[in-house]
Amino acid sequence: MGAEYDVVVVGGGSAGCALAGRLAAVRACRVLLLEAGPVEWAPEILDVASLAATGPGHPANWDHPVELRTGSTAAVPRGRVLGGSGAVNGAVWMRATPADGWDQPGWTWVEMLARYVRSESDADLGGRPGHGVDGPVPVGRPAGALRHPAADRFLAAAASCGFPAETDKNAGGAPGAGLVPGNAVDGVRVNPAMAYLRDVAGLPLGSGDAPVLRNDTLTVRGDSPAERIVLDGTRAVGVRLTDGTTVHAGEVVLAAGSVGTPHLLLRSGIGPADDLRAAGVEVRHHLAGVGRGFTDHPAVLLPFTTADPSPHPHARAAQAALDLDAGADPAGDCEVLLFARPFVPDGPLHLMCQLMHPDSRGTLTLPAPDGPPHIAYGYLRTEHDRRRLRHAVRVAADLLRAGVGTRVEPGGEVLGSDRALDGWIATHLTTAQHLCGTAAMGPHAVVDPELRVHGLEQLRVVDLSVLPVAPRRGTAATAVAVGEAAAEFLGARPPGAAG
Repeated sequence: MGAEYDVVVVGGGSAGCALAGRLAAVRACRVLLLEAGPVEWAPEILDVASLAATGPGHPANWDHPVELRTGSTAAVPRGRVLGGSGAVNGAVWMRATPADGWDQPGWTWVEMLARYVRSESDADLGGRPGHGVDGPVPVGRPAGALRHPAADRFLAAAASCGFPAETDKNAGGAPGAGLVPGNAVDGVRVNPAMAYLRDVAGLPLGSGDAPVLRNDTLTVRGDSPAERIVLDGTRAVGVRLTDGTTVHAGEVVLAAGSVGTPHLLLRSGIGPADDLRAAGVEVRHHLAGVGRGFTDHPAVLLPFTTADPSPHPHARAAQAALDLDAGADPAGDCEVLLFARPFVPDGPLHLMCQLMHPDSRGTLTLPAPDGPPHIAYGYLRTEHDRRRLRHAVRVAADLLRAGVGTRVEPGGEVLGSDRALDGWIATHLTTAQHLCGTAAMGPHAVVDPELRVHGLEQLRVVDLSVLPVAPRRGTAATAVAVGEAAAEFLGARPPGAAG
């Protein structure tokens, strides 16, 4: 059967929207973007002050069950709506660091910087070297009434504790304390679909839109989860949906995220052959790296209270961050992130302590052909990881003592004992939700530097699963940059782009 589309993109998240929007600007390219969830946005998805869509049972949330470490389970929210996790997250827009270079052709810091710049319109620094002025994603830092008083106390406390200032978190400089850039305007979380599909492709997006959006070159179809990749020998020729229909395309792009993409590969018989056979899946193509060796950022939350008034209704939760070296890592291997808005009404504020360059690696496997994936993070297996996360927690406690607020827990006796603190961390362990590397780049991994799946034709992966290691900062901006990179590889390089 002939191809109905030149490119089908499976997944309307950050990278998928960036890629689809750029491709849609190429008038000869017919693009279909498939999103498993709806294309409509509930009010809490648009409201940057709300993280309600990440709560259990929300229809815009996949809510994946995971094993953080042996005996420690959690539910990890991932966006199931047009815009993906970028539509439900904290609207933090921090880039990777130069030290996060992934040692692949086309993925140097200089090349990634051009993609970051191309994606953004920085209201504070746009026009300066290294910052975009006319990209689709608006970027700004909390100021005026939108800056919580705790943010200024956080920066002052970091300085009093001897940490340097990092006035521009997106400059790629030495780690320190600074305000957190974000992608929100007038209280609206500007997710990647809003940025790339409305402004670039001209599609009318917003609450109340039809389930199928269409213009001359781009069709966006919501409520269309994929079941498997359709292969003709070693060529990907389309995607079969869970409703039994098949879409044929000249190129299949998986952009379903670091959980959805490997899950779809495995269900399609692409992955470690022995594991597929054990799960009862016919092996179509052996690729040992699918689902193996992923990374994410282990984290714990320190609650604290203040006498501050309620935050401005348009203020983002994440306001300031301290990136620091806890283990001979000049680029910074830990982060303390200030959440200056309660997660629940009348609740405390929080400092999130994250290990940004862990030793631990995880695995994503498929226990049964039609079942959900099993996701095991393998957090804190090494003393090196445990020591560094303990250090981050103690730094956060120091910042609170230096004037940020009144610590609720852990108590002083816990902070003073490595063994007790390890126990407290284990009990309160969570994840920063920055999973990367389930379909990684590399000569012996899953995809090549142009994101083509090894050994198969017309099949690419375009999302954070291709990054061999999670960056030392949050991943939202980098996910979009991956989409920008894929647009280059597929011939949709914007005017003025390098290369």
